[in-house]
Amino acid sequence: MDLTYTPDEDDFRARLRRWLGEALPTLPPRPAAADWPGRRAYDTTWQRMLYDAGYAGLHWPRDAGGQGATPTQHLIFLEETERAGAPYVGANFVGLLHAGPTVAAEGTAHQRARWLPPILRGDEIWCQGFSEPDAGSDLAALRTRAVRDGDDYVVTGAKIWTSHAEVADWCELLVRTDPEAPKHRGISWLALPMDAPGVTVRPLRTLAGTTEFAEMFLDEVRVPARNRIGDENDGWRVTMVTLSFERGTAFVGEVVACRRVLAALARTARDNGRWDDAALRRRLGRLAAEFTALWRLTQWNVSEAQRTNGVPGTGGSVFKLRYSHARQELYDAAAEVLGAGALDADHEWVAARLSSLSYTIAAGTSQIQQNIVAERILGLPKGR
Repeated sequence: MDLTYTPDEDDFRARLRRWLGEALPTLPPRPAAADWPGRRAYDTTWQRMLYDAGYAGLHWPRDAGGQGATPTQHLIFLEETERAGAPYVGANFVGLLHAGPTVAAEGTAHQRARWLPPILRGDEIWCQGFSEPDAGSDLAALRTRAVRDGDDYVVTGAKIWTSHAEVADWCELLVRTDPEAPKHRGISWLALPMDAPGVTVRPLRTLAGTTEFAEMFLDEVRVPARNRIGDENDGWRVTMVTLSFERGTAFVGEVVACRRVLAALARTARDNGRWDDAALRRRLGRLAAEFTALWRLTQWNVSEAQRTNGVPGTGGSVFKLRYSHARQELYDAAAEVLGAGALDADHEWVAARLSSLSYTIAAGTSQIQQNIVAERILGLPKGR
């Protein structure tokens, strides 16, 4: 992979940097962390600005409403938006990074036309209804039932850790459509309208005091069969496409953000005298090398996705496994730099440290990623 930039790519970066300099000052103040309706409005306003400027879905295929940008342009976009302090995908990360790419890869022409433009414009927000109280890491053990009744499925069950459910319009929902089939073969992927009768959402408060997750209860909810992505009972394969995006390319902006935080940690350590600690300097230096390597792996994963019609490969599991732990190590180092300030729950780095604890569980536990790497990359036999 050629990591140098062409004159056209340098021009793209310059134009993007100019636009960011003009657009960002027009944004309203960021809403409070607990104001999810306000955060939805803020995030969708930014998404509409990106759309109007031609930067929404930059790397999506043109036939999916995107710009068909090269992997390098996509990475330049991420670098420049993070450098400028621009909002990230925010409340619609599921739509933009998981559901949208899945619909683009697996949906019919009608489904793509129905759901992709509103995602790119910021008109509709999606959440994820995968995990259940007794089916988290073993996702295929899910028990939410969907029974076909004419042109609809009647869905009953419960989901947990449903991201941004309280402000979402749609949910990427996994259901069991054949309870007699082996557990991986009786699942279907549905697009659930969140305003359907029978949907109840109860926000969950995290250790950091936020409510971006929720429980969701489904009581005989009718979902049109035309909202199924892929064939009936083929949902596990479609889900693997979704998870490949979640593990492979959805975190790329966060790697850039972590590198920015690392630079800020070094500056803070110099200012507060902790830079004199040789062990801390070594720790920050090792983390700098770690995130540089993760960024190179990110570049490879994005390039690989471009060669496979936008679907990341198993390299996403390698990335997810190491990134989850590196992020925790980064914010442990932040606590060391902050000293007594690490007890301030309102500090951005302290809140991020609490959030980082979930990264070895979210999007597939580290143990699951280790199994994928062992079996699908190293060719080792499956465990019993």
